[in-house]
Order: sequence, then C-alpha cells, then structure tokens
Amino acid sequence: MTPINQRRWANFRANRRGFWSLWIFLFLFLLTLFAEFIANDRPLVAKVEDRWLFPVLVSYAESDVLPDGLPLEMDWHDQTLRQEFAEKGGWMVWPLVPYSYRTVVRDLGRPSPAPPSARNWLGTDDQSRDVLARVIYGFRISVLFGFTLTIVSSVVGVAAGAVQGYYGGWVDLGFQRFIEVWSGMPQLYLLIILASVIEPGFWTLLIFLLLFSWMGLTGVVRAEFLRGRNFDYVRAAKAMGVSDAVVMWRHILPNAMVATLTFLPFILSGSVTVLASLDFLGFGLPPGSASLGELVSQGKNNLQAPWLGITAFVVLGGVLTLLIFVGEAVRDAFDPRKLPGGTR
Repeated sequence: MTPINQRRWANFRANRRGFWSLWIFLFLFLLTLFAEFIANDRPLVAKVEDRWLFPVLVSYAESDVLPDGLPLEMDWHDQTLRQEFAEKGGWMVWPLVPYSYRTVVRDLGRPSPAPPSARNWLGTDDQSRDVLARVIYGFRISVLFGFTLTIVSSVVGVAAGAVQGYYGGWVDLGFQRFIEVWSGMPQLYLLIILASVIEPGFWTLLIFLLLFSWMGLTGVVRAEFLRGRNFDYVRAAKAMGVSDAVVMWRHILPNAMVATLTFLPFILSGSVTVLASLDFLGFGLPPGSASLGELVSQGKNNLQAPWLGITAFVVLGGVLTLLIFVGEAVRDAFDPRKLPGGTR
C-alpha cells in the first residue's frame, strides 16, 4: 500500500462512526445475500426413509416425497402432509424464519395485519405475509438495485465527464446543452407512461433510471478534467505521442476519482431511496415483490398497525444513516488537508 493510501486508510479508520457503519452495513448485506437460507417456506434439509432432501435448493413434488402424494409442488406447511411425513419417520430442519416474502401465514387466529408475536417477530402485513421475511428480501433487492445503478451510472457519468473536460470546445458545449435539456425531462411522467405500456421490473426500472442518473457525476469529473488537461505532465505526455485514451486513463482520471469516490456512498443512498419511492407510489417492482417502499405504503394504509410503519422507518432510516456515515468517512479519507488520524 502506498503512503498516500495508508494515510487515507488511517483517516477513514479515525472516523469511528463511519468505520463501524461500513462493517455493520457489509454484515447486513452479506447476511441478506443468503436470504433463502434465513427466511424460507421450505426446510433447509429433510430426511425420510433413508432419503436426504434439500428443499431449499430443489423444488420437490408431493410424489417425490410421499409414495401416495400428488404430482404437485410440495407444500411443506400443510399440516396433513407434515403429519404423513412424520408418520414415516421423517424429520426436517427449518430456517430461522420459516416463511418466504410471498408466503401467506395461516391460522393466525386474528385478522391481518397481526401484531408481532413469537411466531411472527415483526408481525404480518394486511395480506398475512411475514414482515421480517419481507424486510430481509426487500433489503437485499434494494441494496443490489442501488449498487447496480450506482456502478453503471458512475461508469457512464465518469466517461461522459472525462470526454467533456478533456476535449472542451464544441464537444463540451454540445454535451452541456444536451445535459441541460435531458435533465429537464419529467422522469415521473415518463415512468407513468412506461408503466402503462409494460409491467415495470428490476431490469426495466434499472435501465430507465440509468437514462437519467448518469448525470450525477458528470459535472465533477468534467471540472477535474478541465483543470487537469493543462498540467505540465499531461502536456508532456501528449508531446511524447501518448494517445488521448492513455492520457485520460493514466494521468488525469486518478485525480478525478478522488472527488468521484467521495460522492459514491451518497449516490448509493439516493438509488436505494429512488426504488423505495417508486414502490411506494406503485410504479416500482411488480406487485407482490419484496420491497421496502411497499412496506412504507402498508404502514400508511394500516395506521391501526403501527408496527408496519415503525419497521419501515427503522429499516430505511437505518440503511440511509449507515450509508451517510460511510460517505462522511470516505470524504475524510480523501481530504488532503487531514493528517493521519483525522486531525487537520
């Protein structure tokens, strides 16, 4: 590790709030990546008549598990099938949360939404689905969507800003006029029109939002390239016949990435918020998908069930708070005025 990177890492660790927020966020994200092994309506492993079954990985029919079963998908929550399974000496190991995000909880004994209990730790929503399972799956899809949108839009935005700033002149002027017109497009109205034509999905929303989100870093990178293209070492490289692509990639981009990296955690938090907002308005993921925005909508529509709104607020607020703290730590790490340890 170079001395400058050592100084940046020391400054990042000096911000204890951001440092621990990063580890907490990574732990939660890695945990939800294996959501099927944590919250699922299928057992992790089962055994019957010396046969090992792995329902969490393979979808079994009733006839595959029970001799007199039907050729239908096995419902592991069905009490009749479970009793017949137990009579044959079978046993199964369930995940920590024995429900998936789309599982309808049966025999609640009261109308939905049901309050938190030992069976449903965060209660159920108005469609009798376990809230904790939907939070786990919703957190995963929200963060994956945010990561994908942030990475792709940053690559496109950095490339566009680099071309603008490096070449300048009519290229820069034309790009700027295009960005001014494109940024003024009514995104919500366009999304409403899109939703009336096709059903929005993960990739549909990602491509649509990418059409507008790439402009977030263009201005920062453009300014860095406008400043860096006149440095002496850049001019010397061009005088030696180095191609424009190599000059941009090797000599100017590393300096521009310092400002870019400080914005990435904030862009990521904005991407997570965008998906939650669209799901709340009903223009996001298909109905029934695990979504934090849909949980917010459930809390608004069911004021008599405060656990729905409280859960949505705590989860969304916690994720955004962690990302903001990480962003502050990254900003301190790349601040050239700070000495190792975080002091100025």
